Amino acid sequence: MSLAAILWQANAGQAERILAHGFVRGLGDGSLPVESFSRYVAQDAYFLEAFARAYAFCLAHGTTREDLHGFAGLIVGVLDELKLHRDYAARWQVALEGVVPIAATAAYVDFLLATAKRGDLGETIAAMTPCMRLYAFLGRSLSAGKVAPRYAEWMKTYADPGFEALAVQLEALLDRHASDSPAVRANYRRAMDLEYGFFDANL
Repeated sequence: MSLAAILWQANAGQAERILAHGFVRGLGDGSLPVESFSRYVAQDAYFLEAFARAYAFCLAHGTTREDLHGFAGLIVGVLDELKLHRDYAARWQVALEGVVPIAATAAYVDFLLATAKRGDLGETIAAMTPCMRLYAFLGRSLSAGKVAPRYAEWMKTYADPGFEALAVQLEALLDRHASDSPAVRANYRRAMDLEYGFFDANL
């Protein structure tokens, strides 16, 4: 079993806990208040900009041509997500400029960037992989049931095979650069906990 699979399996309980959270269930059945989703969109856009910067640190610390292409492609994937957020923002009149991060967003961003700045590629990727794998899991899981139209575009984005391919690409980089160490396991788990906190804070 790959390291990426081992880490995901070790955190499967937390993934299921997030899937069962009221925010996520509200995305699926359309019951999530628009004001909650709008707040989430603004905070997530702020987070994604930091996520792209963390990828840039990974690109800088890459060791092969494959790393260069891999992380550059992942940065493009984040930029595509941000385009979706801009579409949401225009539709629901959400301001994406001058976003002040709430505590949950700031904690996640600070964790990612502090980890990335330390320069250990494996540990940084371990902190970033849960976001990608979790969103692919949520999109696929929610799309398997009855999808309410209000947030169907969100679910379609993260259930898309193209997003799954990005998650798999990042997991391959994790397997290449990380070892099964306490720090790697701790970073993966910390990111999963921060994901739960992010959804919880925006409900």
